[in-house]
Amino acid sequence: MRYKHVLFDLDGTLTDPGVGITKSVQYALQKLGIEEDREQLYSFIGPPLQLSFAERYGMSESQSTEAIRLYREYFAETGIYENELYEGMQELLETLKRSEAVLHVATSKPTEFAQRILSHFGIAAYFESVTGSFLDGRRTDKTEIIRHVLTSHCIAKEDTVMIGDRKHDLIGAANNGIASVGVSYGYGSEEELKACSPSIIVQSVASLEAWLTFSGTMKQAL
Repeated sequence: MRYKHVLFDLDGTLTDPGVGITKSVQYALQKLGIEEDREQLYSFIGPPLQLSFAERYGMSESQSTEAIRLYREYFAETGIYENELYEGMQELLETLKRSEAVLHVATSKPTEFAQRILSHFGIAAYFESVTGSFLDGRRTDKTEIIRHVLTSHCIAKEDTVMIGDRKHDLIGAANNGIASVGVSYGYGSEEELKACSPSIIVQSVASLEAWLTFSGTMKQAL
């Protein structure tokens, strides 16, 4: 194993939440009188919702808070399950655990929702910890989330890697002085990932496993 501690982003890294998140955003916007094609809402996957609503629609803090409340009306009951585990992911987690890696989830999604998703897919037991945001909007920044994982578990930075599909994951890793892997099978473009200078960019779950475990052959995307 290259690293003892492996931090995973959730959306776009462990699971593909595209349908559930975009439907939840579309639901919230419709409630606010905004009609939007669902196919145009995939940029909401990854960044904190407050940031996405503010940047895309110019919403104030109070307006973004209301949009998130409406988003959760749909997401908490339906959208959370309109989600898929990436092919080969459970096998990767099993391989890493057999190799005695310690796995953590570091996500800007509320911890409560992240735990429900992991349990739904039967992969919760692979993870030592799950760290996300609070439902009241605190701790949504990925730098803060990663720092919390490192400090609360007394993890050595040189033994740790962060895996994610968006720039927020890679920037958060860099700000905490740990290595990072960009996964281009998620929702960030290769250009977005390359701009953050991760240790490597991988194009599939199989390539991620090969790089982490020094096994097999893989095509590097850098």
